[in-house]
Formats: sequence, structure tokens, C-alpha cells
Amino acid sequence: MSEDLNPVVPAEEQPVEIKEEAVVETAAESVPETEPENTKTDFSNKGLKEIVDIFKELLDGENMQQLYKHAEALKAAFYKNLRKEKIASGLEQPVETEVTAEEAPEGEQPAEETVSYNPFAEIERGFKDLYSQYRTRRAAFNQEIEKQKEENLQTKLGLIDELKALVEASEDLKETFPKFRDIQGRWRAAGPVPQNKVKDLYDTYQHYVEKFYDYVKINKEFRDLDFKKNLEAKEKLCARAEALAEEEDVVGAFRTLQKLHEQWKELGPVSKEFRDSIWDRFRAATAVINKKHQAFFESQKGNQKENFDAKTALCEKVEEIAKTEITDSTLWNKLTKEIEAIQKEWKKIGFASKKENQKVYDRFRAACDAFFARKRDYYADFKNQMQDNLSRKIELCEKAEALKDSTDWKKTSEAFIELQKKWKEIGPVSRKKSEQVWKRFRAACDAFFDSRDKNAGGQNAEQAANLEKKRQLIDEIRAFAVEGKEEAREALRDFQERWNAIGFVPFKEKARIQDAFRKAISEKFGEFRDGASRYAGKAERAVRSERDRLVQKFMKKEQEIATWENNMGFFSQSKNAEALLEELNKKIDIAREELARLEEEIKEFDRQHEQE
Repeated sequence: MSEDLNPVVPAEEQPVEIKEEAVVETAAESVPETEPENTKTDFSNKGLKEIVDIFKELLDGENMQQLYKHAEALKAAFYKNLRKEKIASGLEQPVETEVTAEEAPEGEQPAEETVSYNPFAEIERGFKDLYSQYRTRRAAFNQEIEKQKEENLQTKLGLIDELKALVEASEDLKETFPKFRDIQGRWRAAGPVPQNKVKDLYDTYQHYVEKFYDYVKINKEFRDLDFKKNLEAKEKLCARAEALAEEEDVVGAFRTLQKLHEQWKELGPVSKEFRDSIWDRFRAATAVINKKHQAFFESQKGNQKENFDAKTALCEKVEEIAKTEITDSTLWNKLTKEIEAIQKEWKKIGFASKKENQKVYDRFRAACDAFFARKRDYYADFKNQMQDNLSRKIELCEKAEALKDSTDWKKTSEAFIELQKKWKEIGPVSRKKSEQVWKRFRAACDAFFDSRDKNAGGQNAEQAANLEKKRQLIDEIRAFAVEGKEEAREALRDFQERWNAIGFVPFKEKARIQDAFRKAISEKFGEFRDGASRYAGKAERAVRSERDRLVQKFMKKEQEIATWENNMGFFSQSKNAEALLEELNKKIDIAREELARLEEEIKEFDRQHEQE
């Protein structure tokens, strides 16, 4: 007998030519051959925790077929429901186009990278961990399948050797035919082999099967019965292949057809009268599916080019943002929102070609990762800087506390003003510590200035007496009778000298008594006041204008702080406002330092201009 391993196979048993154009996916992954057809299950009515529990139960079980059957459906349902939950909580804005889990790049969730608080982060991390375990198990299982295929190949090569020996043997039919049936049974039970070996292996096996039927003088009754069973099985495969023409899912139909061809190859021959007709029927059904499959992918090529160009443009945008020089959290937050918007736009774009899709995704993911890595580094440095600022402010607190009991009022006042100036120059600290360290510093400052002001309390009686003297002098001015120009000028100079000689009055009465004096002088001596007197009045108005300016600035700053603190009460109710609260705290710290400085400027101004 010939040992040629590449015989001419009868036309009836020639395998159909199936073009090897795979379905476009986000990544090339082998699918276990045990994965069932058309078994998608809808988990969208499940809660997030329930989906996680189902996934975990499948992972903990031993039924790999069930795990593969439901894994992607669970993933799609989880991210669909997660998006709904985020939209409901205000963390995301709803989009008009629904995005499936298969369209989402693996591990792409930038809200995790942001500074704001995300209440769904923990359950999302848990699901990612489960999905990662699933992918690991799936990869291991696929590797095991490939190993098993190699073992199956060796098994089937051994069965071919047995079949070859059986064909060349000259045993009695009663002994040969059971052996042949046993070889056929073990062949079917052996399982799949590597794809690149299928055709040659099948051709060789079928060659020796045909030789067995042709050269062994088999009992016609057994032969016809075997042909009949094979014909019935092939008619069922033809019916299933013909039904696939009605499937809307062209890609799914093509995959199912591939499995039908694998089953066809495992069946034995039929009688000669039916060989051509049954093969023509199966081939015709195959041609219909192949044609629809080819047309589908031809229609996809134009869209895939557009999708690739659109995704490339988004890559360039993210890469440009990732290179931007960023020095404050406001810009970080602004650019983070831009990245997140680009990521949403990416998910709305369909697939590129199989050759380009993974490459462009890897480029996009690398740009996003680069941006968020820089952001993490920035906030890590920012925290260190805030800790350093806290240490510097604590040091100023300690210096202020060491000075607060000093009675050297002038020198210590200057020292406190210098400390307050340094305080203002220091950057922000964490929101948790900001109020605490500010109150400590303010308490030391207030303690000193309160003591200084109380020390001047013994002058109150003298200032009250001075006030009464000034009132009497005003009454005297009002009662003065002007007789001549020279007499009036002399009296005016006398009144001004006596007024200035009286001394300080209580601070709260100072402006009022000064206005009364100025009015009395103006009414009585307005036409006689010389240039010097008018200059003195102008200088006095300038002094009052400067103090009013400081007071107005102080009041405005107080109002700003009150407004910001009120706004913080509203923002604190939002789970996504941490970055904004941080900015407000920074502004409030700076404003409080400015407020303290203005207060000291006003007090110092009053001390310097107390003497009229």
C-alpha cells in the first residue's frame, strides 16, 4: 500500500475554502472551542454588587464554560450600570450614545486619576481585579487548550498509523471492522488539533478511510448502514448551514459555519449516488454565508479608515495636553476635564481595522497614562510643599507665642507686623490644618495687641477731660464776635493753638469733635483764614481719606471671606468638590492674612495721627 501522505481527496470531502478574515476586535484573543453559541445573558437588571458577586461565584467555580459564557456580558452590564449610577450621582453627564464594555479600552477609568472623591472607585477596582483574574485564567486555559491540541495531533497521527496498518492487513472482516470502528471512535473523541495542521491531517485520515472502504471487502449491509447514518448527519448540517443565511449577526453566522465545517470533516463518507448532491448543498449554503461575510467587511473598510483618522486626531490632542506645562491645580483640573471629555468621545468612535485598532489604542492609552502620571507626581509634590508650609507656619506661631507677653509695645508691634508679613508670603497648607494653625497664630497676635491696648486704658479719664475742653473751646468759637480782619486772624490762630494743645480724646469721639471744630472755624472765620490754615485743612482731609481707604479695604476683605466661607458650606455637600474646596481654603488663608495686616495698619495709622 502507498504511504503517500498527500493523496487526492474525493471532491465530496474537500473542505470548504473559508477566508481567514477575523472579526475586528480590540485585542487578538483566542476563544475556547467550548464557548457556546448564541448564549448571551442580560445582566443589566442586576445591581453593581450583585454583578460582582455573580462574577466572583463563576470564578470560584470549576465550570470554565459558564465563566466564558457570561464574563463579557457581566462586564458590559457592570460598566453600563456603573455609568448610570455615576450619572445619577452627578459624577458624570449622560451621553446619547450607549457604549458597550467591549468598546471601552481595558482599565480605562480616568475619574480614578482625578483629585475629586469617587464613591464608586472601590467597587470598580474590585470588579477590575475579578476581570483581571478571569483574563489570567482564560489565558492559562487557552494555553492549556493549545497544549491539548498538540497532544490531540499526536494521538490522531497515531490513529492514522493504526488505520494505515489496518488497511494493509489481511485479517478476517469480523476482526478488521470492529478495529476500524474503534479507530473512528477514538478519532472523534481525540478533540481538535492546531489549525495549521487540520487540512493535512484530515486529508490523510480521509484518504485511508476511503482506502479501507475501497480495498477491504466489507459486508455491503454494514457499509450501506454506515453510509446512511453519515448521510443523515450531513443533511442536518446542511439544514443548519442554510438557516444561518437568515441570521442578522453576519459575523456570528460565519463563526457558527466554521464549527459546522469542523463537524462535517469528522463525519465519514456517504454512498456515491449522494456524494455530489449532499456536498453541493452544503457548499451552496456555505457560499451564501461567505458572500454576506465578505460584503459586511467590505462595507466596514471605509468606516474603519474614518475611525482610525478620528482616533489618531484624539491621540494627538491628548499628547499635546500631556506635554503642557502645568503649575497650579486649577489648570490640572481644567485639563483633566478635557482629557475625560476626549475619552468619552473616543468611546463613541467605532473600531479601526484589526491591523491598526490595537496600535492606535495603545498610543491613546500611553498619552492618557503620561498625563495622569504627571498629575499624580504633581499632587505628591504639592502635598510635600503644603507640609513644608505647615512647618513654617508653626514656626511663626511659636515666635508669636514667645512675643505675646512682651511689654515693649513699639518694638514688639513691629516684630508682629513682620511676622504677619512672612505669614502672608507662605503658601497654603492642607484644609484640615489651615484653620487650626491660623487660629493659633491669630490668638498670639490678638493676645499681644489686646494687652497693648489695655495698657493705654489709664488715659481714658484724661482723654474724656480733653474732650470736654474741646467742646468748651468750640462753644467759645461759636460765641466769638468778629470785629475786624486783623483781630479775626489773630483769634483764629489762638483758637487753633489752644485746640492742638489740649491733647488726645477718646478714639470713637475723635472724628465727630474734629468735624465740629472744623465747622465752627469755617462758619466764624471762613473769609479770614490764611493760606497756611487752608493748607492745614487740606492735609487733614488727606489723612482722613487715607484712613477711610484702609477701612474700606478691610471691610471689603471681611465680606469676601464671609462669602467664600458661605460657599464652602454648599460645596461641601458635593462629593466631587474637593479640588474646589482646596482652592477656596487657599484663598481664605491668604485673605485672613491680608485682613490681619490691614487691621494692624489701621491701628498703627491711628497711633501716628492721634495728635491733631
